Order: sequence, then C-alpha cells, then structure tokens
Amino acid sequence: MHLNPYGEYAVLLAASLANDFPSDRPGIIARARELGMTMDFTPADGDHAGVRQIVDDWLAVVDAKDPLERATLLNAQMAAEAAYPRMVDHDGEGWHLHYRDDNQTLPHALRAVISVGTALHLTTRGMGRLGRCAAGDTPGDPCAAVVVDVTRNGRQEYCSVRCANRAAVRRHRARYSG
Repeated sequence: MHLNPYGEYAVLLAASLANDFPSDRPGIIARARELGMTMDFTPADGDHAGVRQIVDDWLAVVDAKDPLERATLLNAQMAAEAAYPRMVDHDGEGWHLHYRDDNQTLPHALRAVISVGTALHLTTRGMGRLGRCAAGDTPGDPCAAVVVDVTRNGRQEYCSVRCANRAAVRRHRARYSG
C-alpha cells in the first residue's frame, strides 16, 4: 500500500530544498520536476527569494518540537496560501487534486503544495515524522539536515547512511573506551 503520495513528494521536495537550496529559479524548478511536479509556474520577479522564504517558514514547522505548535505553524501557512481543493487533469498525470489556483507564481504554488503536503504527511504518518538529523544532536557534529521519515516502522533518525554510521561508531567507541 502506498500512503499519501501527494504528501510524501511535497514534503520530500521541501526537505530537498531546505537541505540543498538551488542557486536560481531554474534550479528550483528542476528540483520540483525531479520530485514529481509537472505544472508550469507563472514567472515573477523575486521568485527565488520568495521560495527561500517559504522554505525558511517551513523549517519553523520542522523545528517545532510540540505537535500543537507544529500544527499551529502549519495551519497558518496553509491559510496564507492554499485555495479550495480542485480536481485537475494535466500533463498525462490523470485526475488528481490541487490545493492551489491555476497560474500561480513559483512561491505561491510551492507554499500551497508544501504546506498541504506536509499536513497530509504528518496527519497520516504521525506528527513526529519530520525533524533534523539525529547526528547533529552530538556536540561537534554539524549535520542539521531535514529528515522526512517515510519508513514503514517510523524510526528514521538520520539523513543518510553516512550520518547513521558515524553515530554508530561513536556509540561503539563510547561503550568500549575506558
């Protein structure tokens, strides 16, 4: 069973942008395409900076520890942007829902997609399924990457195998050092 494909791709897109923000508008669009968005975006001045602000606002949701605070922040983001849900059929994708109006600029479309997608992800998978890499909890470890937990068991703590291995080595050394 594939849970919540809309939420999953949207929250993975947000994490990808947060972890490695593209240097220009075409880079943002390329990343959106890589992660499943096929729609066109109405160009506007300030698109790049606008998307950066949306990612920064979304990071406040990521960093919120309390589920109520997380929900409050996310509700405000959805209220600021999301339009009524609409059924659409474009680009050979088949009928699906959009949570935004047509012909929106890149920041407006991404705020709607990311906020609604994150809400779907958290409500279907669990409020704790979004956070920062646990490796960064260790003093001296600089990793602050966003982790979107899409695992079956809901226990993903690290952004990569590299960070998980580094943490395992630290635990092992701590156990066997004098």
